[in-house]
Amino acid sequence: MSATTESHTAADPATTPFSLQLSDEQRDVRDWVRGFAEGVVRPAAHEWDEREETPWPIIQEAAKIGLYGYEAMGQFISDPTGLTMPIVSEELFWGDAGIGMAIFGTSLAAAAIFGQGTPEQIGAWIPACYGTADEPAVAAFCVSEPDAGSDVSSLRTRARWDAAAGEWVINGTKAWATNGGIAGVHVVVASIDPELGARGQAAFVVPPGTPGLSQGVKVRKHGLRASHTAEVVLDDVRLPAELVLGGKERLDERLARAREGRSARSQAAMSTFEATRPTVGAQAVGIARAAYEYALDYARTREQFGRPIIENQAIAFMLADMKMEIDAARLLVWRASWMARTGQRFEHAEGSMSKLKAGEVAVWATERAIQILGGNGHAREYPVERWHRDAKIYTIFEGTSEIQRLVIARAISGVHIR
Repeated sequence: MSATTESHTAADPATTPFSLQLSDEQRDVRDWVRGFAEGVVRPAAHEWDEREETPWPIIQEAAKIGLYGYEAMGQFISDPTGLTMPIVSEELFWGDAGIGMAIFGTSLAAAAIFGQGTPEQIGAWIPACYGTADEPAVAAFCVSEPDAGSDVSSLRTRARWDAAAGEWVINGTKAWATNGGIAGVHVVVASIDPELGARGQAAFVVPPGTPGLSQGVKVRKHGLRASHTAEVVLDDVRLPAELVLGGKERLDERLARAREGRSARSQAAMSTFEATRPTVGAQAVGIARAAYEYALDYARTREQFGRPIIENQAIAFMLADMKMEIDAARLLVWRASWMARTGQRFEHAEGSMSKLKAGEVAVWATERAIQILGGNGHAREYPVERWHRDAKIYTIFEGTSEIQRLVIARAISGVHIR
């Protein structure tokens, strides 16, 4: 949710100073989120990972302190430097990625509404995504399908305009939906004109209790197990015209341009992913940092052959590389977040760079942490094995590492590499 959109005034890069020194406000927010991550999230992480259930009590606690909600998200993205959102994400996911995703998974649906919706849709549906402090809700962004993961242009979910009823009719099955089925608001990407591929798609808001929407199979996952992931089945879901994001008139104009071979300007799924990639990268940095700090403390106190293992070059050099790679990943995330907030185009796929680097560093760093702990690193009594499981998805979801490399290669070469 850190990207600039039509309904969000960009900060001027010429008048917005860039500094690697955080402001007092940024440090205060960082410390506040870190306190919640350390005091509330970490003590509960193992339990909810084992239960593989949505941690509603922790979501409610986050809502009560003002960390979860549309007002909080608005505060985080309003920072003119663009850095507050990645800072918050890193700290929360440093606490635990599964619980972090349970808390922040809603932001993907909110980002879609914010980036593509009309002012009226933004005002009505983003608050509905979060519910209230007393009764928090979650939202789901539904794009992937059983046969359409990285290839979002081949979606089979169809949206048909029923002119007689003045309604959209949606049919299909979505896969890998965070909060799918348990969400109040579902944002569903569907194909209207399959011949146009991704240019023929649109995103729809499906309100709570809409007939025809149901949860399919819940996914039992390798990592992020405190975050609910499931299929979403849409069986003759009927929606009024105003629930297509951006409005039907603008959609019709966009489809007309695409049919004439002109630029469609944006694509329903990809524009959301482009906006959120730096934030996803920040989440991965948080996991990597957690593993690094734990391994560093362990190496200082664990003794073998009469001395702390950090005195061995093999261990010390591994930790040095971990610190270097994590800091490099964070800087790529911050650069992309700053560029997005100040309205600069990702001409060289800087958003993809940040997510790719951070995701691969998280997997690499957590594996090194396991190696430093030895047998203890492989045991579930120690958190590094959970961090390793949680890290792996960051090379897969919201664009696999291979897709990110493809995006970067196309951007730097100007060639449509396949």
